[in-house]
Amino acid sequence: MTISGTMRSWGDVVTVTPRETVWHVVELLADERIGAVPVFDGERIVGIMSERDLINALRTNGAEVMEWTVDRVMTSPAFTVAPDTTVLVALSMMTRLRVRHLPVVEGDRVVGFVSIGDLVKSRLDQIEQEAGAMRAYIQGDYERHI
Repeated sequence: MTISGTMRSWGDVVTVTPRETVWHVVELLADERIGAVPVFDGERIVGIMSERDLINALRTNGAEVMEWTVDRVMTSPAFTVAPDTTVLVALSMMTRLRVRHLPVVEGDRVVGFVSIGDLVKSRLDQIEQEAGAMRAYIQGDYERHI
């Protein structure tokens, strides 16, 4: 299974600009119940701001970071994947890079956004389907389950 089968539609993704305040992003993360937002300068993705970025900035610089602009706190450049990347490759990449969100980029255009939760759910659904097909095969009932 590939990323294109699991990603959230780009229209459903909340984004911010590098010049917005960290406080604004904190409000968005809380209101939307999400862990990260892609950061865009015009049409170009320039980074991602995550809860982890916020925690690291707060620990190092204190509460003053809440008034800073996003470009001072975000992770840049953003690690990205193509829509045809497999779920397992993307999960491996997330683990290796220690990130939980990836923009999905086709050419020079962002077409989606995936979280590690999206990918784990997709993988578990796939495993469940395979187990169901195997049970049906063992029980001699395979034709009804394909």
